[in-house]
Amino acid sequence: MSSSSFFDKYYYDHGCGRPYERDEGWLNFFDEIAKRIIQESEPKTVLDAGCALGFLVESFRKHGVEAFGVDISKFAIENVYADIKPYCWVGSVSEPFPQKYDLITCIEVLEHLAQPESEKAIANLCAHTNEIIFSSTPFDYKESTHFNVQPPEYWAEQFARYGFYRDLESDMSFITSWAVKFVKINRSNPRLVREYERKFWYLWKENTDLRSLSVKMRQDLSEQADQVRILMQQNEVIEQSMQALTAQVTEIKGNRDWKLVTVICKIRMWLIPRGSYREFLIKKVWYGMKKLGKGNTL
Repeated sequence: MSSSSFFDKYYYDHGCGRPYERDEGWLNFFDEIAKRIIQESEPKTVLDAGCALGFLVESFRKHGVEAFGVDISKFAIENVYADIKPYCWVGSVSEPFPQKYDLITCIEVLEHLAQPESEKAIANLCAHTNEIIFSSTPFDYKESTHFNVQPPEYWAEQFARYGFYRDLESDMSFITSWAVKFVKINRSNPRLVREYERKFWYLWKENTDLRSLSVKMRQDLSEQADQVRILMQQNEVIEQSMQALTAQVTEIKGNRDWKLVTVICKIRMWLIPRGSYREFLIKKVWYGMKKLGKGNTL
């Protein structure tokens, strides 16, 4: 069975997370990738190696880039959008291409090839461009068509055999977190070591600062947790005091003397309402008696 037979309608319906078809979701996804790549690399010609249904080719051409696509799947190429179909063909990424390109994209493709075939494909890619945007899943072993899942350093070593090294100034994480741009570099080893050391230092410093920030934030959270614990303990004391006072008030209200006082107050309010003329007269009489009493003591 040829590898082409693996990538049939069933694969594109079920092997890509969700149905891989020409819908708004996939077109927008690849359109954003195309725009970012154009902004990053400004290519005039592009080959999408492993183009599937040609969505990335379509997006590149939409934005004025002369793009082409190749894929091993006959089903995929037969279902490329009609306007794009003249620019895509059935073929293996390990077989020579018809020309050189400013840029070759190879996104989630080489893990589908056996190791010897994928290494042959890398040699072929490197022979037809000076810039390659590459990604290959480092951990999805469950997919039945993933015959050669490798960590990023494996692919970096393979490309380095042909003078291609990671472009340390390019960030391809908008494609996947493990995507990388490899460029052909004619530099001495000391210069490469210098560039890698510089990038390593930035990443180390960033990681160290983030680690320090994380430790400080943990300390702050611990102190805040202690403060919350103290406040909760204080609140518990206050609640206990409130409960004790409530119990005392309840006990007082249940006392016969309290009830008598309450009755007397009610009678007083009934006989001498606050602000009434009766209250005014009684206050006058009381004031007069107090003055008279003081006069008698002299």
